[in-house]
Amino acid sequence: MIDIHAMFPVMVTSDLASIQGFYQQVFGFEAVFFDPNFYLHLLHPTSGIQLGFMQPQLANQPSFLHPLMQPQGYVISLEVKDAAAAYEQALQMKLNIAMALKEEPWGQIHFMLTDPGGFKVDVVQHLTQGN
Repeated sequence: MIDIHAMFPVMVTSDLASIQGFYQQVFGFEAVFFDPNFYLHLLHPTSGIQLGFMQPQLANQPSFLHPLMQPQGYVISLEVKDAAAAYEQALQMKLNIAMALKEEPWGQIHFMLTDPGGFKVDVVQHLTQGN
């Protein structure tokens, strides 16, 4: 068995500086590596969550990593303790709301944002029995 110690997606997108600003300002991620012509690696300092973003058309990457990733059909899901409070913060920050706050019958309260790369960010709270 291959032993792993971390997992993170790498999304091929352009304008890494805007992506960096969004995730730092909105969610508190820190850039642990950033070269605007190549790659951005983000780490959330308290949760350990990691996200990677890479520029398209890089000659040193295999050809299947050259195209921009299509943001349709993909979502970055970030769990929070209080989705309603996070939604109010998102409204105050005038963020790009893709889906308003709603409660789902399967036990979630969530809303979705659109980041500068067009990716949807699902901000979700999982309810426990009795909530």
